[in-house]
Amino acid sequence: MDRFLYLAMSGAKENLYAQAINNHNLANANTHGFRQALGDAYTVPVRGPVYDSRDYVQVRNEAIDFSFGAEQSTGRDLDIAIQGEGFIAVQAPDGSEAYTRSGNLHVDVLGVLRTERGLVVLGGGGPITVPPNENLLIGTDGTITIRPGGSGANTLTTIERIRLVNPDVKTLVRTENGLIRAGDGQAQPADANVRVVTGMLETSNVNTVAALTQMIELSRHFEMQIKMMESANNVEQTHNRLLGIG
Repeated sequence: MDRFLYLAMSGAKENLYAQAINNHNLANANTHGFRQALGDAYTVPVRGPVYDSRDYVQVRNEAIDFSFGAEQSTGRDLDIAIQGEGFIAVQAPDGSEAYTRSGNLHVDVLGVLRTERGLVVLGGGGPITVPPNENLLIGTDGTITIRPGGSGANTLTTIERIRLVNPDVKTLVRTENGLIRAGDGQAQPADANVRVVTGMLETSNVNTVAALTQMIELSRHFEMQIKMMESANNVEQTHNRLLGIG
């Protein structure tokens, strides 16, 4: 009977983990550039010294779905969306390099270009600093051009180029703080083929209808496994009563 109980228990535990992954996706359905996580369930055989009796279920470390989100027009000069594959290089809070497709940028009071989350955007020479200007343009290759304050309408100055990278997505991982990084921790080189479009933002690739449906399905599976655990307990109690009578 312990086999029955532990199999149901492992299924319920992993269902909770899968539900947590799904809930995280739903919570970020409106986060620009977010990539949903995928829970991959598989069986783990438990082989004893005498008799091979158990196969438990587990959910692998969550994978990332790198399919594209929809493009949303904003008309804002500092909003950019990557066309096709690629990422924007940013500096994580710990100083390491990370990657994002969230292109809703802004310039802080010190002139540093940052993402909506406050991450510093990186260029070829490190963090990008934007001097005071009357106009700012971002080209399709990530080049930032400004018209300095007090200058003529035709006076444009190129200050930096946003570092756009295109690593193999199979080598990328998502850390606990939600940032995407290279699995080996190394900085990825710029890719001149990556292109952006201004005045647009990429939405999350989470399908809310599918996620809500999965949430209901996972809840039903969890309830079923709890009932199996209760059944195992009832059967065990019945056995004990019969043994007591005998």
